[in-house]
Amino acid sequence: MQHIADQTFDILIEGGTALTLSQNREIIEDAVIGIAGGWIGFISDKNDPVCRGLKAKERIQADRCLVMPGLINTHTHLPMVCFRGMADDLPLMDWLTKHIFPAEAKYATKQMVHDGALLAMAEMILSGTTTFCDGYFFENQVAQAALDCGLRAVVCQGFADFATPDPSDFKKMMAAASRFVARWQSHSPLITPAFFCHSPYTCSPETLVNVKEAAREAGILYLIHLLENSDESGMIEKKYGKTPVAHLLDLGVLDETTVAVHCNWLTDGDIDVFADLGVGVSHNPRSSMKLAAGIAPVPRMIDKGLEVGLGTDGAASNNNLDMFTEMDSCAKIHKVAALNPAVMDARSVVQTATIGGARLLGLGKVVGSLEAGKQADIIIVDMDQPHLTPLYRPYSQLVYAARGADVKTSIVAGRLLLRDRKLLTLDVDAAITRVREIARAISSDRNPS
Repeated sequence: MQHIADQTFDILIEGGTALTLSQNREIIEDAVIGIAGGWIGFISDKNDPVCRGLKAKERIQADRCLVMPGLINTHTHLPMVCFRGMADDLPLMDWLTKHIFPAEAKYATKQMVHDGALLAMAEMILSGTTTFCDGYFFENQVAQAALDCGLRAVVCQGFADFATPDPSDFKKMMAAASRFVARWQSHSPLITPAFFCHSPYTCSPETLVNVKEAAREAGILYLIHLLENSDESGMIEKKYGKTPVAHLLDLGVLDETTVAVHCNWLTDGDIDVFADLGVGVSHNPRSSMKLAAGIAPVPRMIDKGLEVGLGTDGAASNNNLDMFTEMDSCAKIHKVAALNPAVMDARSVVQTATIGGARLLGLGKVVGSLEAGKQADIIIVDMDQPHLTPLYRPYSQLVYAARGADVKTSIVAGRLLLRDRKLLTLDVDAAITRVREIARAISSDRNPS
């Protein structure tokens, strides 16, 4: 322990209750957390003798707060904040084909993607997200924006067999994807590249297979929207004579590095296939609720040992990126669906938003829990507020009472991004102004005078 006492930490977090989300689910009262070089150097309670006389360049007092791992948003489309509220109260396919796809084809430029992503990142930092997984066009712009503001990101180059703002010729698309991986795979420990096939109904079998082979060769994740609504089964069975999961299984694209998003209509047999092959699932309850797309059988997935993470989806279908409201919805929708108040208890839900999401994205050894030797991705939640008083059970309070605005401090890889509700790494007013300008152009085109 002598080396800890002699060390000068970059940041020392003192006080508060630490929810470690470690394997033994330890909760530490009056916690002390030392951060050095971007990593958690140690975590203990103030009565530990090693905590006496510690030196630090910066100290953060967390009395009357919960200190926990940063939240992990396992599925989103950040630039879609530019379409927030543009096409609400519609069925999924109408919303997608009549509004979102046309808007993206016309307005999704590199500049729009960058500006929208920055605003989305401000929203996420302010609401406790420290890692996100994004899939969109011009994903280089998203990766660069994440790097600039200090967020951890899995950035996914997207594929679909229809005209997109990105190059639509498959060979050109694959060449661009190769350059994308080469650019980001070793560029920064904060950025992890991945590939995202939009869905089985927008990607041909050849595209699904070729992209998966490229992902395997590069050693990266392969993501796909799957069974978001009930119509998808009929579409795929009519075209290929088999269910969507059987279709993907026969194509050989399902394995432990595949993440299926939504999965609202998985059957018990589908879940067994996923469990056998190690396929993980990103659960996005609020988007699916709003689009009336369905309820994913998450409790059965967890019972079968599937890795499940939580995601918001894009702000055009949610309509925010607040993982606290996502946790609340996740807990409640499964209780009412099962008519069982014990289903998806608060601690299980927090796990999906932290360590579960980290494992889903292949980052479980790096983030997702507060443990010595992991990256210091930490948020501090201010519990000294009327709607969070009294505090009996921390997990319950986080899921059923807290909200993103209760996050007062956010740290990623030992770097302060938010302190006392002040953003430190980006200009939120400028981001708001730029997105408002984009929205004015969209409104003018949709409603010409």
